[in-house]
Amino acid sequence: MPIRQMKENPEQHFVVKPHLQNTMNPAQKQPKTAQNGKGPPNQEPQNTKQHNQTSPPTKNRGRRRGRGGRKSDQGDVCMRPSSRPCTLALKPLNQAPCDLVGNGNRSVVNGHNMSEMEMGFPTSSKSLSFAPRPGYGQVGAKCIVKANHFFAELPDKDLNQYDVTITPEVASRAVNRAIMAELVRLYKESDLGMRLPAYDGRKSLYTAGELPFAWKDFKIKLVDEDDGINGPKRQREYKVVIKFVAKANMHHLGQFLAGKRADAPQEALQILDIVLRELSNKRYCPIGRSFFSPDIRTPQRLGEGLESWCGFYQSIRPTQMGLSLNIDMASAAFIEPLPVIEFVAQLLGKDVLSRTLSDSDRVKIKKALRGVKVEVTHRGNVRRKYRVSGLTSQPTRELVFPVDDNSTMKSVVEYFQEVYGFTIQHTHLPCLQVGNQKKANYLPMEACKIVEGQRYTKRLNERQITALLKVTCQRPRDRENDILQTVQHNAYDQDPYAKEFGIKISEKLASVEARILPAPWLKYHDTGKEKDCLPQVGQWNMMNKKMINGMTVNRWACINFSRSVQESVARGFCNELAQMCQVSGMEFNPDPVIPIYNARPEQVEKALKHVYHASMNKTKGKELELLLAILPDNNGSLYGDLKRICETDLGLMSQCCLTKHVFKISKQYLANVSLKINVKMGGRNTVLLDAISCRIPLVSDIPTIIFGADVTHPENGEDSSPSIAAVVASQDWPEVTKYAGLVCAQAHRQELIQDLYKTWHDPVRGTVSGGMIRDLLISFRKATGQKPLRIIFYRDGVSEGQFYQVLLYELDAIRKACASLEPNYQPPVTFIVVQKRHHTRLFANNHRDRSSTDKSGNILPGTVVDTKICHPTEFDFYLCSHAGIQGTSRPAHYHVLWDENNFTADGIQSLTNNLCYTYARCTRSVSVVPPAYYAHLAAFRARFYLEPDLQDNGSIDGAGHTVKSTRVVGESGVRPLPALKENVKRVMFYC
Repeated sequence: MPIRQMKENPEQHFVVKPHLQNTMNPAQKQPKTAQNGKGPPNQEPQNTKQHNQTSPPTKNRGRRRGRGGRKSDQGDVCMRPSSRPCTLALKPLNQAPCDLVGNGNRSVVNGHNMSEMEMGFPTSSKSLSFAPRPGYGQVGAKCIVKANHFFAELPDKDLNQYDVTITPEVASRAVNRAIMAELVRLYKESDLGMRLPAYDGRKSLYTAGELPFAWKDFKIKLVDEDDGINGPKRQREYKVVIKFVAKANMHHLGQFLAGKRADAPQEALQILDIVLRELSNKRYCPIGRSFFSPDIRTPQRLGEGLESWCGFYQSIRPTQMGLSLNIDMASAAFIEPLPVIEFVAQLLGKDVLSRTLSDSDRVKIKKALRGVKVEVTHRGNVRRKYRVSGLTSQPTRELVFPVDDNSTMKSVVEYFQEVYGFTIQHTHLPCLQVGNQKKANYLPMEACKIVEGQRYTKRLNERQITALLKVTCQRPRDRENDILQTVQHNAYDQDPYAKEFGIKISEKLASVEARILPAPWLKYHDTGKEKDCLPQVGQWNMMNKKMINGMTVNRWACINFSRSVQESVARGFCNELAQMCQVSGMEFNPDPVIPIYNARPEQVEKALKHVYHASMNKTKGKELELLLAILPDNNGSLYGDLKRICETDLGLMSQCCLTKHVFKISKQYLANVSLKINVKMGGRNTVLLDAISCRIPLVSDIPTIIFGADVTHPENGEDSSPSIAAVVASQDWPEVTKYAGLVCAQAHRQELIQDLYKTWHDPVRGTVSGGMIRDLLISFRKATGQKPLRIIFYRDGVSEGQFYQVLLYELDAIRKACASLEPNYQPPVTFIVVQKRHHTRLFANNHRDRSSTDKSGNILPGTVVDTKICHPTEFDFYLCSHAGIQGTSRPAHYHVLWDENNFTADGIQSLTNNLCYTYARCTRSVSVVPPAYYAHLAAFRARFYLEPDLQDNGSIDGAGHTVKSTRVVGESGVRPLPALKENVKRVMFYC
């Protein structure tokens, strides 16, 4: 295949000389000695084998993909980054550091040398490999699970790539495909030598075996379905040039799958993916890597003119068992193919035939229909299609346009009557504007119908989300059956393209050996009846237990924003909550500083400041510690405004409670709220018993900080809002339970976290260092009295196509942040990407065996898989750490990209699983490791700190589950978020 040079990017060229990946951590070379007779028990043996650090110099292969959410132009193949070596030079510990800036000194940690690292941006001939798998895990009870992966046999044919140029150039993939389909229909048996090519809809054509030519052009005529408004449909002629490029290296792919090569041959994988998508592209509506159709299952109405379509996701993946086709069920919201007037009536929720539209109605219609394709219905069999560009400000009866070379004006009503014999009935409604904005073309709403198969890409409201979840939520057994039916219905053995290319797909789910990791013991306070606890099937409760570090709340107040909650009801609720906090192990003053204050939601800022100052006056200057707020169930922007004012203006911890919970007080609800309050006050609810006993490998031996990081992006259609990055870090050791968090805004849809480390020039102090990593390392030192000697970094939200970019940029930032604190300070780093947005599902081997599933029919919490369906050579695993509630559980996928701490498979898998039991907000193990979960919550919270777009009042509930729409633009591109108050940064404010 052709070698495509990766574009030069300054972010991807720097030299790093850290500890040799997977060499023994210097801090662990000495045997453990007991201190005061209380040394930790022997830890699991560490893998001390020294791996080769660098692969031979190679040219960069493959194009670097864009942002995680972006699809590849080449048929949306599931890209593996392994074929893209990056310039990261590595030095083993036992060699003298070379090319170092400065004096080349090495720092000493626990009496052992640590090599320094250079932070320049020179290029290097060495290439970066991700952490190799150090072996397979052994801990846990072995079992068999089924995965929605289907074995794909490698073809034994030569695969060829041809370049396609279509003139005039076409932007639409669908039109490109139509042109190519016509070419194949006309020339398959002659010029194409009986070959059936696969086409990616853009620039590449693939064949099994060579075409009879190396270069040829064709003339193809195609009827233009979406022709302009006037005149009959025209035939358009296209010139198609097909030119041979290269052969795909199938031997390379075979070696990679066998684990003999580390770099994945992207071109070969891409061809196979495109081939297997070719037939589905013709049968179904392709969106990203999924295919949808109203025929798979009857569409369900979601409200406001939308409906859900069922479909399936399909992607070819390299795994340890060879090539695997990953198939999963999918659902998406589509615009219902209704007559436009009916769509508008549904959208507005009222009769539009007899009423005139208000300005706000008009804005809502314009927003919903802009960019939507409609077809005309007033011309019999002529169903010409147009894209809506806007809505007229005048009703149809007032619209006129120039005719006869602009010499006379004609009304739209007259024109449709004279030309088409069509009488417009609802002349009070506006017309749709279609086509080119410069030359206004009007279509009456009643003469238009929405074209089928248009995905709705804007934000769904709460009701629509609930309706969509009802459709998508399937029990594991039902989902497994639907996946199997999809594979059978797709009949890959009968697929002419699969046959042509010699690809065979198994119809059986992959059987995979898994292990069920044991739940960890949890430590509670010694004054409770139960001092420790062993969770059962991923859950436990607070009965007979007290928080291990219950905090004291002396000064608190309550604001009631809900009209329907009487003062006596609010008082009763506050009493119950205070009692629950006390029972759970906190000291909680039963009386508020001032009486419960009633306020209107629109006066949130005034109310908060009144209560804050009134409380200060009452306590003679002592600050309020906690604010309770009772909110209406549907509270618009109130929740977000309250959090923004409290956390960035007043420095006040708050706990919001919805009206429905105030009226229907449940012990479980109160217990969960008390857990949240305790951590917001700086307490701990529980800790791992092994942490207290210093028995966690590679955490308990030396001061270790665990980071979590995430970036949340604005929703579709928001083209100016910034992305929000959040980083949290543990502030206690050895417990690793309390996490401080920092947030920042950055460029729209930027995935790399920009503020991990930064420098700026101060006129007095000169060059100043800062950034989120540096600040959190400093706060760890302040909180524990020790500097971290090991870093574990869980990074959420990164797609496979961005692994290299994110690792290079963010590892560099971590290194620079450490070096800025102390010249030779370079603690070893383990960098793990956490992914939830994947399509691997694990099912019990036997759904009837109740001992192998939880109550919801899902696999048991603690189920881990690191064989067969995982990467051929790299260090990754799937972990289902939580018990299912409804639907099919999605395991988290953890990929260790960089490991200077030499974790064994058991070490990192057990640590990750155990941490999932330390999540502060509930007594359940969670599906994603808590530091990553907390970072997500913090980033989500920070979106409320942005200034709202006044045109769009989003719906937000008291738990903060949706966000309002925002538009923030500064002169430099992004306006910084208002700063969190110092006391807020130190605690888990985002819980």
